[in-house]
Amino acid sequence: MIGFVKGRIDEITEDNVVVDIGGIGCNVKISGETAAQLSGINGEVKLYTYTCVREDSFQLYGFLTRDDLEIFKKLITVNGIGPKGGLAILSVMSADNLRFAIISGDAAAIAKAPGIGKKTAERVILDLKDKVSIEDTFVSGKMTQSNEKTADNQAKKEAVEALTALGYSASDALRAVNMVSFEEGMSVETILKLALKNMF
Repeated sequence: MIGFVKGRIDEITEDNVVVDIGGIGCNVKISGETAAQLSGINGEVKLYTYTCVREDSFQLYGFLTRDDLEIFKKLITVNGIGPKGGLAILSVMSADNLRFAIISGDAAAIAKAPGIGKKTAERVILDLKDKVSIEDTFVSGKMTQSNEKTADNQAKKEAVEALTALGYSASDALRAVNMVSFEEGMSVETILKLALKNMF
């Protein structure tokens, strides 16, 4: 319904921001991670939003990137994870770290979110493991795919696979590759060498 809200920050709490849009204060629920990144009172903000309509309420949930919004929308498809649970998870980990946890089966990392138990975290992994991929962690919500970027992402994917073949966990391998200062056209071997330095 509402794709995004943009305006001046009037008030911030741990889980809510009031955005002044032409003299109207709009309440938007946010994660702790998002709250920490906001510029502060009177700063400008643009939040991509998810609209939750229920019998007794109409609530907006806001995110600084489309990527965060998309992972939130995936999260709330999981049985037992409503919008509140989705925000709780994204308050303790970024979208990329959540993907790492799902791909590597790290339920303990997801269960660190308040109100999310081990069984619920395991359900998140079970339900979403086929809906997230290694490629997702290399492409921000702002990027558009091109043949060059597809080739570069393939090189990163192969580097991750090589690291896991060496005995590193998928989560550690993904983090190490993501930490590489990447240049277009970089070879798998170069990515691998630089990523290995990040493992120590």
